[in-house]
Amino acid sequence: MRKQKYTASKSSTEAGTSWVISFRHPLRKDGRGKQGRKIRRGLGTSDESKAQALVDEMNDLLGDVNWHSIAKRPEAERRFSPVVVDAFYDDIEGIPFNSWDIRNKVLPLPTRNEGYTRVMMVGTTGAGKTSLLRHLIGSHPKLDRFPSTSASRTTISDIEVISSTEELYKAVVTFFDEPTVHTNVHECVANACTALWDDLTDDKLAERFLTHRDLRFRLGYIIGSWKQDSPLTAKNDDPWEYDTDPEEPSGSMDEPDSTLPMNADKEIMQDILKSYLDRIKALAADAKERLFSEMEINLDNIKGLEKEAAQDLFEDLVQDSSDFDDLVNDIMDQVRKRFDPVSVDNMLSTHPNGWPLTWEYQSSDRNDFVKAVRRFSSNNAPAFGTLLTPLVDGIRIQGPFFPTFAERCPKLVLLDGEGLGHIGESAAGIPSRIAKRFSDADIVLLVDSAKAPMLEAPTSVLRQIAASGYQKKLALAFTHFDLVRGQANLPTFEAQREHVISSVHQKLTRLREVVGQPAIRAIERELDGCCFMLGYLDRFLTKENRGPVKELVRLIDFCEEAIEPAEQPQISPVYDTAGLVLAIQDAAKNFHDRWNAILGFERSGNVRTVHWAEVKAFNRRVAHNLDDSEYRDLKPVADFVARLSESITRFLDKPIRWEPKDHTDSEAEEALSRVQREVFARLHEFVDKKLLRVPLKQWIEAFEHRGYASTRIRAQAIRTIYDSSVPIPGPALDRYSEQFLREIRQLVHEAIREGGGDLVSNVLS
Repeated sequence: MRKQKYTASKSSTEAGTSWVISFRHPLRKDGRGKQGRKIRRGLGTSDESKAQALVDEMNDLLGDVNWHSIAKRPEAERRFSPVVVDAFYDDIEGIPFNSWDIRNKVLPLPTRNEGYTRVMMVGTTGAGKTSLLRHLIGSHPKLDRFPSTSASRTTISDIEVISSTEELYKAVVTFFDEPTVHTNVHECVANACTALWDDLTDDKLAERFLTHRDLRFRLGYIIGSWKQDSPLTAKNDDPWEYDTDPEEPSGSMDEPDSTLPMNADKEIMQDILKSYLDRIKALAADAKERLFSEMEINLDNIKGLEKEAAQDLFEDLVQDSSDFDDLVNDIMDQVRKRFDPVSVDNMLSTHPNGWPLTWEYQSSDRNDFVKAVRRFSSNNAPAFGTLLTPLVDGIRIQGPFFPTFAERCPKLVLLDGEGLGHIGESAAGIPSRIAKRFSDADIVLLVDSAKAPMLEAPTSVLRQIAASGYQKKLALAFTHFDLVRGQANLPTFEAQREHVISSVHQKLTRLREVVGQPAIRAIERELDGCCFMLGYLDRFLTKENRGPVKELVRLIDFCEEAIEPAEQPQISPVYDTAGLVLAIQDAAKNFHDRWNAILGFERSGNVRTVHWAEVKAFNRRVAHNLDDSEYRDLKPVADFVARLSESITRFLDKPIRWEPKDHTDSEAEEALSRVQREVFARLHEFVDKKLLRVPLKQWIEAFEHRGYASTRIRAQAIRTIYDSSVPIPGPALDRYSEQFLREIRQLVHEAIREGGGDLVSNVLS
């Protein structure tokens, strides 16, 4: 008799009050891409005999492949218990998830028709976006400290604030889906195990375990930090610590309160963390022993590709252990427990599989409201072990959030999000989730530091805005301007301001050849009026602070004026799309040059060759459809959209004629921008389909490569995907190139028509 491949078993919870079922799912892949992800679900009973009966039902379901289809769920519901049906089918149903739409259903964003300006804030990590947001919503930097700021990457979720004169504060919070969190936990455990390839101290091991490689997912916020001290008893012997400012207001919301873990809770968390580290060390030790004995590998004698292969094999051996999956599921259980305090009063709604979907809250008291919401955005170290911040993908709040430095109530929707990484080249595409929101905003506010203005990341934003036709939405806020004022060679405000703005002019000059003259001219024409110098954002500002407040008020005025109706140009550019081929060819070549350098097939002074582990993590996200299929600065869709939009913009800059012929430069620039915006609106969907969705099977196969030279084979497989999905058109067109050209020309054809332009030639037939 053939042995059943997948079976279920039961175990009691830590408290011993109920039973849990565990089984490997025949239709779900684990973090390695292998079939049979381990699932754990509560059975909702403390009766062992009832629990065993449910396990027997699950084994019947697992043993008959005829049940292994979502179409069989209605029939299964008539035969098996609901808890068994939910545990099996909820995990294969594929719940549609769009957090933006979910938040819109609870708190819709008002539009310009209602007199509101949507301001989208973009900038590098640490530039001061959230500090600026605090001032615009009247948040005191010492008293309530909301949203949270710090020197490290703090904001990883979208934070959306709707100002309202209604004296009621409302909030809706959405969370990353369970597969995304599970993958992050999986990678944290795997990374910690990999750290034991070399012998590390427990402190270093804990650091690798509790902080994800991409610095976005911080597990320590949720389950507690290693050797976490009580703020009341910790001894401060830091020689760099200043005394507390005697004028600092009392009553800070960071002071210990009922939401902070008690000492007894911290002791429990430390015991749990220690047990996790012990299990990680055991996993790594077992994998090392198997690697050295069974594979006869000697670390002292290997290097290069052999060492990469050995490390990759070591990871696989670690993750093949049954305790690895058990450990990940144990951690996920701890993560779920952190939602218990916020699940009261029906404020927490969940997916059918029990994973949190939204949290909603209302209060007429601002302090109570901010305190409640801060659990989802805080980075307060004493609260580690209770925070849900790394699990949150969006926070939307509404209420009387108005600046305290001015007697006015501007109608603003402020959209803040995760800061851009400090990328090493301006050609890198900005994340798709940011670029796709340009069309939803009335103002794209690029926040940068006046201390070192317009480095690569903000320049990449400027470059994308110019190439996508959103020049008139651009505003630039330069923070830390108070630090520029101390320079002796810049004695006046005007000189200091001109010094900062000159850096923008320098970048724009370099971008002329990249995105074309009209787009750059349009930005330069409005530059003086759309730049704002902001200082002392770390302090509470009042009307007495005339200099900083004047610039903030000017910024608010600019935002409010942005929704005033603009006169549309009555001219149309006319194109012959035969000339589009060279633009497409240039974009495809630039994309391949960049990714050949990323994957290590070529060398570039501007593009870094990434570590094989990063390529693997990126491939995992594409194969599992997680995190917009992006990892750190590995963003193929954003990269190719950036190259295409730039090349097509240069083509659009040169219509064969205008109808009518008489027009001003500003009218021509606006007419071109309309077409640019239509092209850009179509590019993300097109590129995502070509690069990721159509070749998904090849992406999955690339991720599944294991063994010797697998890292090189995976990189080659990715390059092959790019070669077929984004071919470089040559003199002799093969079927891939011909189809590729036809699809892009059709896209541009439709965009030109929709944007008010005209054509004199048909699409390639």
